[in-house]
Amino acid sequence: MSRLIVVSNRVAPIKPGKVAAGGLAVGVYDALRQSGGIWFGWSGEVSSTPQTNTETVGEITYVTMGLTRQDYDQYYRGFSNATLWPIFHYRIDLARYNRQEYDGYRRVNGMLAAQLKPLLKPDDIIWVHDYHLIPFAEECRRLGIRNRIGFFLHIPFPPPEILTVIPPHNDLLKTLCFYDLIGFQTETDRLAFQDYMTREVRGILEKDGSLTAYGQNFRAGVYPIGVVPDEIQELAESSQRRRRPMRRITDVERKKIISVDRLDYSKGLVERFKAYEALFDRFPEHRRGVEFIQIAPTSRSDVKTYQHIRQQLESEAGHINGRLSDLDWTPLHYLNKSHDRRVLTGLFRDADIGFVTPLRDGMNLVAKEYVASQDPDDPGVLVLSRFAGAAHELTSALIVNPYDCIGMAEALDRALRMPLAERRDRYEHMMSIIRSADLDAWRDTFLRDLRAFSSRPKAQVQASPLFSV
Repeated sequence: MSRLIVVSNRVAPIKPGKVAAGGLAVGVYDALRQSGGIWFGWSGEVSSTPQTNTETVGEITYVTMGLTRQDYDQYYRGFSNATLWPIFHYRIDLARYNRQEYDGYRRVNGMLAAQLKPLLKPDDIIWVHDYHLIPFAEECRRLGIRNRIGFFLHIPFPPPEILTVIPPHNDLLKTLCFYDLIGFQTETDRLAFQDYMTREVRGILEKDGSLTAYGQNFRAGVYPIGVVPDEIQELAESSQRRRRPMRRITDVERKKIISVDRLDYSKGLVERFKAYEALFDRFPEHRRGVEFIQIAPTSRSDVKTYQHIRQQLESEAGHINGRLSDLDWTPLHYLNKSHDRRVLTGLFRDADIGFVTPLRDGMNLVAKEYVASQDPDDPGVLVLSRFAGAAHELTSALIVNPYDCIGMAEALDRALRMPLAERRDRYEHMMSIIRSADLDAWRDTFLRDLRAFSSRPKAQVQASPLFSV
């Protein structure tokens, strides 16, 4: 059987039981752990003399390399996170563009493709992940690599009206066409991509459902990433038996709300804090009867936008606790650090409400992990943003608009009052979906479609677009 070669921006060798947080890390690790193969990408190190390292843990071989300071600043801090991330999350106001950074983004993709080539066997399947590596397939084709190459976008794909804000959008999207299969989290994302290809560059939607653009034929599909529900439930149960972590905050029995996110402006953290404060203003009967834990480990701490969101969140947390706290009640526990996955599943299981309200998110696996962690006999309630990809599947959650502070407060009140029978019905419906669209289904369906799709050979990397933009 052909090997699976996973390529992602960041590769952190993960020891058993120490799985990192984040949808991509969890999803890629579990996929490779079950199938075996190579996980290839950046080590996270920045050096004047970058090194390449190889480490094998179980069935996974990790191949990682460092970046120079210039590559890091242009490829990672620059075009990836100052241009693509905000625009793909519909935040034009936070985006900036620099030509040198785009050149660096293309250069690093070319360097990574050159580093991967000697490791490949002819029948290897290459699975590339996320927005950092959009041009990777074109760079591979330029080097003569003819393996099947698939791409999965973990974040949202914006509509053409937003995407075209990126000055080199035409050049950037051309590179996607050198993949055999492009996967998206939701049908909304796939349609936005198809809309760009057919309207902006006059690509052709073929009768078999494939697309032809820039002289290349390829397929786009929807593959919502899942979790491993049985494993999560087992972790949650064992963690609860060992420590009952949230129940020990005080000696008073209170309802618990939990949120876990990377510290990022796309997660709607400030809006969430304001909605929590509004809960007590509109429904004062909940005062002293509710506690909220927000876990938000720092991400991209050297990017100014992320420094600003951290300052905002710390200020809002201080305001809420300063205004509402009593000697025996702290309404908000804000933790700016990461926790082990086992601890998190225990926290999820003990929480009466999972509060997952991003302003825009590709999927958000926290929503699925929260549901999978619940006690089937006494499950909690998921309050979920309509702008998370998970909302397309978990329709039995309480769906909210994260821009509506009062609406979120009302949803929290409803969740706190929800009777057991309704909680069970909602939980059972969501669990049936989580089980049918689990991580195995995500991986197996994508790789099956990648192997099955037959397209024209991608030998010409200099193909011109059908229409110039």
